[in-house]
Amino acid sequence: MSISLPLQGLRVIEFGQYIAAPAAAQTLADLGASVVKIEPPGGDASRHAGWSADDCGPMFCAFNRGKQSVVLDLRNPADLAAARELSLLADIVLQNARPGVMEKFGLGAEQLRAVQPRLIYASVNGFGDAGADATRPGLDVAAQAESGIMALNGDAHADPTRVGFTVVDLMAARTLTTAVLAALVQRGISGNGAHIRISLIDVAMDMLAHPWAEYQLTAEAPSRCGNGQATMAPAADVLDTGEGKLVISAYVQDHFARLCHCLDRPDMPSDPRFCDNAARVANRGALREALTEALAGMSADAACAKLTSAGVVCGVVRSVDGAVEYARTNMPERLVTATTPGGHELCFPALPISIDQMPRPGGALPALGEHTAMVIESLARACSKAA
Repeated sequence: MSISLPLQGLRVIEFGQYIAAPAAAQTLADLGASVVKIEPPGGDASRHAGWSADDCGPMFCAFNRGKQSVVLDLRNPADLAAARELSLLADIVLQNARPGVMEKFGLGAEQLRAVQPRLIYASVNGFGDAGADATRPGLDVAAQAESGIMALNGDAHADPTRVGFTVVDLMAARTLTTAVLAALVQRGISGNGAHIRISLIDVAMDMLAHPWAEYQLTAEAPSRCGNGQATMAPAADVLDTGEGKLVISAYVQDHFARLCHCLDRPDMPSDPRFCDNAARVANRGALREALTEALAGMSADAACAKLTSAGVVCGVVRSVDGAVEYARTNMPERLVTATTPGGHELCFPALPISIDQMPRPGGALPALGEHTAMVIESLARACSKAA
């Protein structure tokens, strides 16, 4: 028996550049929605971000599988009219232009929803829709900097460090997707659509709820400390093994005892330097030295397997290539395939959602404008029938 995807039959129009809106649209596509990506002449800027070999660079490949690509020049009246009609026929419109840009083209939320009140219109930008910062251009790194994320990331004696991937963009995409799904539920009850607004700075600050609480309760601003956690040990400590590195968290007393027993160091829990969490934090250097010595005879993978069997939280520190190859070998069922227009077959993590026996599809990556003629012809037929 074939199982339909949850959003099958829903139509999405995406006016997206780079990551936040495109990644949200890809999630909706993975859940079964039909996604038409409206691209300007030259395409989504992510097609060529750090890439010149063709029109399908790494950033575009990561967030645009399973979509239809339609090229429309919104400065051209006929193309603008087509974009408007496609939006009015959709269930969901996603866009991540600066505030005011879509309104200039007559494609703003209120302009479209005045004609189609069931439309769910979702906007994401850098610094919100109002206030002094609203017109600022906003990318992931600016939100990381201004929210405090960079101040918490990196070594204490080095410059603040951005997270090594676009964490705010991706969390914004997930937040946007969550809001769209909530609006779909609301529409099912009330019959009315919604205008959803997400900003990168709000998403970034939301991720720092724990440091906010720490600062307000202690009157001290949390600071970056590299690996490990300032008030717990061992907690997120990276340790060398005989081959590779391992991260371990075993600061709960019972977990620490398990760790020591597993590493044949039953003396450590009673050692005054390590007898409780406060002592271990105060003697973190000696603790790391003792644990590294105990791990020296094992590879990181063997140590991880041994500690895991004892109920200790740990993980092998893998490079990106190591993580990809580990996934290909050990968890192929969690991967999907995306094929580029040039014939390259790429694997990606599948949508990390399991609903009953729902399939988790991959999808082709669209060539620039690949579906323009087909979609415009379909639009013309739809308008003809409506007339």
